[in-house]
Amino acid sequence: MIRAAVCRLFGEPLTIERLELAAPAQGEVRVRLRAVAICHSDVSGVDGAWGGALPIVYGHEAAGVVAEVGPGVELEVGQPVVVTLIRACGECRHCKRGEFVACTTTFALDEHSPLTTPEGETVVHGLRTAAFAEQVVVHASQVIAIDDTVDPKAASLLACGVITGVGAVVNTAAVEPGSTVVVIGCGGVGLNVVQGARLAGATTIVAVDVQPSKLDLARRLGATHVAQAGTDDVPAVVGEASDGLMADYAFVATGSPAALGGALALVGAMGALVIVGMPPNGVTGSYDPSWLAGLNQRILGSKMGTSVITRDVPALLARYRAGELELDGLISRTFALDQINEAMDEVRAGSALRNVIVFDDV
Repeated sequence: MIRAAVCRLFGEPLTIERLELAAPAQGEVRVRLRAVAICHSDVSGVDGAWGGALPIVYGHEAAGVVAEVGPGVELEVGQPVVVTLIRACGECRHCKRGEFVACTTTFALDEHSPLTTPEGETVVHGLRTAAFAEQVVVHASQVIAIDDTVDPKAASLLACGVITGVGAVVNTAAVEPGSTVVVIGCGGVGLNVVQGARLAGATTIVAVDVQPSKLDLARRLGATHVAQAGTDDVPAVVGEASDGLMADYAFVATGSPAALGGALALVGAMGALVIVGMPPNGVTGSYDPSWLAGLNQRILGSKMGTSVITRDVPALLARYRAGELELDGLISRTFALDQINEAMDEVRAGSALRNVIVFDDV
């Protein structure tokens, strides 16, 4: 029996309930969580942006220790791990290409949730992780071992916000040194796009957000220019920063329809628009195909930063240890599981980067 924060009605507060968690089956692992960060995708899910079945447990940005392994799993009990939503078989067409975020295999956990109420009601395994809980059962491909010197609060950020933001730059777009980069939306993911652009060697990084405090942090993380959306003339700022050439890469790290609609105007010839944020269902954008073709521009989608966790998480941890990647400074506040609705409200209001739910003595 575990305690978890359950969404029973979209748009309503989560309820803390006791649930049954099935033992790990073939290829699966049970992890006792020590920290889970609140991503804006969790808030969007709870608010009903994508609909779906209820009741459900959200949460997908977690770190903990292995508590039990199923048959065929080589991890050891007690091993610290990062838990992600990236579930990959290693055998399908995409996995053989190293495109694990696009795995097409249906897993047992996709068909049967490991969560039930004491009365036997099925609870949806939200975002393939259901990490707003004391423990999770996930496929072994979703976890990556780390050493016990890493603070689990910092480690949890690697499960989504960091690999998504940095990965969008390094993996999806493959930004070249000397590039001009615009980052629209400086929340938990957008600030990691800023960090990724700096690590990739971009010489001009323009951060755009509605909140001045987030722009201040973007400067500390590597932005060379900032623009306050709704106040500043963003195209003019980008034009001045780029000597009129506009951006080589514009990353939209928010689901705002306005941001999605205006972002392509910031991209110059031969440039790319990279969609990182996840808008609600039904949000659409438009573009003039003659301009897109005439300027030889690209529009790229980026799911989880096209990450390979066995490669990217160790590399990011090395950057963190070397002082080249900020993790701790991205954590706004920590909360107990019983305080999760307060933590969610802060994320919903835009006043927090990453609020983190902590368990035990973290």
